[in-house]
Amino acid sequence: MLQALGVRLLDADGAELPAGGAALTRLHRVDAAGLDSRLADVTFVVASDVDNPLTGPAGAAPVFAPQKGASEADVAALDAALDAALGHYAAVLARDLGVDVDAVPGAGGTGGTAAGALAVGATVVSGAGLVCDLVDLGGVLRGADLVITGEGSLDEQSLRGKAPAEVAARARSAGVPCLALAGAVRLSAEQIENAGFVAAHALTEVEPDLARCLAEPAPVLTDLAARVVPGWADQGWRSAPRT
Repeated sequence: MLQALGVRLLDADGAELPAGGAALTRLHRVDAAGLDSRLADVTFVVASDVDNPLTGPAGAAPVFAPQKGASEADVAALDAALDAALGHYAAVLARDLGVDVDAVPGAGGTGGTAAGALAVGATVVSGAGLVCDLVDLGGVLRGADLVITGEGSLDEQSLRGKAPAEVAARARSAGVPCLALAGAVRLSAEQIENAGFVAAHALTEVEPDLARCLAEPAPVLTDLAARVVPGWADQGWRSAPRT
């Protein structure tokens, strides 16, 4: 992205680095002299759906690689490679452009693209928070009896700034119970409660066949909602059992 905007990423011989994150291990100097001049009149706001930093235990490889099918061995190898490449990249950006991107929450989003945006003056904000503000979720919550939100997989990554956790937090602040419906729920009861959900239910509760949940989610989700929501209404929103 930086190269497309006119920034040169150079090796020790002054040659432009090829595309790909692995090449960043050879980064020697960042030259921003050719940065597109139109950017001087542009304000960049990056809406990140996660708060993961660029590197480290919560960085791109250990968090996102397993979601894409990487084994533990793959993750270990990717983590070492990415820390070497992206950690070096961050250090050079700090030295040459005076921008510290390494520990910024959200900089690891999209494989570190957000970090590149920071290097040209962008501000990284919570994408979920931005959208909640744009749709005036606070106004919608006033007078509501129940909030229902969801995600394909409600897991620890959901708690790193994604939409369901943001909605649950805002609902709790407004005194409105928030119910999560998801394809799969991989959080403990304590994590669910701490995040602000009154309960979380998975499609597999009504359809154990995961293949059907993936192939035909609409009827399964309809069935789950039909079973779960009336139970909350019958028992009272704040006294219904947690899951």
